[in-house]
Amino acid sequence: MKVQRIVLASRPGNEGEPVTENFRLEEADVTEELMDGQVMTQTMYISVDPYLRCRMNEDTGTDYIQAWKISDVLDSGGIGVVEQSRHGSIKPGEIVTSFNWPWQTKCVLEGNALTKLDPSLVDGHLSHFLGVVGITGLTAFLGVKEKGHVIPGGNQTMVVSGAAGACGSVAGQVGRLLGCSRIVGICGTDEKCSVLTSDFGFDVGLNYKDKCLPEKLRQACPGGVDVYFDNVGGEISDIVISQMTKNSHVILCGQISQYNKDVPYPPPLPPLTEATLKEHNITRERFIVLSYADQHETGLQQLSQWLRTGKLKVKETVVQGIENTAGAFLSMMKGGNIGKQIVQISE
Repeated sequence: MKVQRIVLASRPGNEGEPVTENFRLEEADVTEELMDGQVMTQTMYISVDPYLRCRMNEDTGTDYIQAWKISDVLDSGGIGVVEQSRHGSIKPGEIVTSFNWPWQTKCVLEGNALTKLDPSLVDGHLSHFLGVVGITGLTAFLGVKEKGHVIPGGNQTMVVSGAAGACGSVAGQVGRLLGCSRIVGICGTDEKCSVLTSDFGFDVGLNYKDKCLPEKLRQACPGGVDVYFDNVGGEISDIVISQMTKNSHVILCGQISQYNKDVPYPPPLPPLTEATLKEHNITRERFIVLSYADQHETGLQQLSQWLRTGKLKVKETVVQGIENTAGAFLSMMKGGNIGKQIVQISE
């Protein structure tokens, strides 16, 4: 059986920006003869996320993310429908997901590595399992819950960077639902700022390209910043941390501004920012959602309930076709998405 797939053609280098030439679309043969325990799936959706940039390097810099190999098919979060099965508890027609789904139109996968999905949790909107009711939503929810120290009624102000992206847009809404009284989002275009306030319920949206960002942040957070959900790192985070209150909290989720630089993760901070953290007793601990596996099931149930009752709003940027997967990833790395970036491979 012929399938289309995306492989890693070359690496951008630790200091390089990923380009189209790093990826290659090719045709391959896949056997239709299944071994015991295997299933044949038709890919429906593929997720592209900022952390995948680290997988393009020979060394990801972490022990929990594997580097992609040259000429191997790429993989990330994905969803598919089962067409054939030789696995005892997975039947044809069922919807399944995996963190390591090949960027391929059809796949033979080990049934034990797949998770069955219940479409009713997302009102049939299956791609939400890669976003708000998936690892992205869990990262936002558990990050705020475990590292934000939100106190209901505590009159806290929360700032989110990368706020119009998949994780940031959920994190701001979760901050509100858990008890923050003011939510301020930082993003890269005026259109995104408008979406933050009109669609996601943020109080203020700020464009980080505005030269007056420090002053505008001060106006938006007159009492200072109590909780900072950091998706970007770099200069934006230095500005936010400089305006944080005593005993406040940074949720260190991502550092997308630093992913094309050869620095350790998390990257070192400028001396002035380090001094502010110490002086104001600000916590800044790395957050890894995989460390909270015991809370994943209850967290997904909570996110699903908020979604189905309209308390969580979701936006997606959807691109069609396996051949556009690499382009969707490159666009997302430059901020071309609002909400979750999804590639739809089939209906």
